[in-house]
Amino acid sequence: MSKEKQQLDTQIVSLGRDKKWSQGVVNPPVYRASTVIFDTMDDMRHAIKHKANGEMFYGRRGTPTHFAFQSAIAELEGGVGTALYPSGSAAISGTLLSLLKAGDHLLMVDSTYEPTRALCDNILAGFGVETTYYDPMIGADIELLIRPNTKVLFLESPGSITMEVQDVPTLAAIAHQHGLSVVLDNTWASPINCRPFDMGVDISIQAATKYIVGHSDVMMGTATANEEHWDKLRENSYLLGQCTSPDDVYLAARGLRTLGVRMAQHEKNALLIANWLAERAEVDHVRHPAFATCPGHEFFKRDFSGANGLFSFVLKQGNLKATTAFVENMQHFKMGFSWGGYESLILAVSGIDSIRTATPWDSTKPLIRLHIGLEDPQDLIADLEAAFERFHAVLS
Repeated sequence: MSKEKQQLDTQIVSLGRDKKWSQGVVNPPVYRASTVIFDTMDDMRHAIKHKANGEMFYGRRGTPTHFAFQSAIAELEGGVGTALYPSGSAAISGTLLSLLKAGDHLLMVDSTYEPTRALCDNILAGFGVETTYYDPMIGADIELLIRPNTKVLFLESPGSITMEVQDVPTLAAIAHQHGLSVVLDNTWASPINCRPFDMGVDISIQAATKYIVGHSDVMMGTATANEEHWDKLRENSYLLGQCTSPDDVYLAARGLRTLGVRMAQHEKNALLIANWLAERAEVDHVRHPAFATCPGHEFFKRDFSGANGLFSFVLKQGNLKATTAFVENMQHFKMGFSWGGYESLILAVSGIDSIRTATPWDSTKPLIRLHIGLEDPQDLIADLEAAFERFHAVLS
């Protein structure tokens, strides 16, 4: 094990456990609070003056439960501060609403999470913000799309469903040359498998619902900012009324402590199953960032220290009836949205071409997305073998 990995494992266990928040116990307690009581006017004035720096002021600003978790995430991702939101989508919307105003132009990756696209096409458009979608593999040609009123470049790497890995350092460098803020949906990597701020990102977003929580029982989002963007993100998130339950934050902090070992097992299981799928005659190609068949694989090798349990594969042929037979009646894989918990999930994804405007997609070849959980991979392979048998029975 590398020294860096050892240090990271120690960080995951140790961060956010300062005695001023934990009162000396292993896990920071749950502080449920709306009103904070002050004994004197001087105490109140002090809290008002320091409310942005971890001082108890009002419940929506946070409690020691929140402050401990925010500190841990910010340090893991390499940023200055972390804002908390009630979901990953809220973290995305809160960040973009903090950075954009009427008349601004946004560059949004074409492979983005579908709710992010819906936010751009509906809410942001209604506020007078114009969005241009760009090819995730555009690289240095992103400069051709930048306008005088372009304010934000939004990245998601790997992309939702189709898993394209972007050249984040190149894109960020060009964006900064033109004064843009760079935002990355970093959920796939979690806070431990890439260093967004080392690559030039200004704000890194996590759907903490996924791997940070890790148990499919809490909705939460985080946005971690560098020094230049932190004050604005923090204050605008507060003005938007964004806050999270301390009970949920407690569960997220507890999930964080096992993030390293869970991610390692997710990665190991997923690579074993992805390699098995790559040998199947029915499979056109595997879209896992660690595979050469995945667009941007070279950037994954350069920028990431590990993978996770989420990937897709494309079949050579099929139809709706056959893919339905594939995903139904699984023993271990369950159909459901989200991912990042301990359980394995499966989705047959159709209509990808309908949610893309800058890049083509061959919709004649079915795509299956898997999240590989912590079950024994041989049981999962047996489940997939039975799925292929059902698939063939319908096609024949």
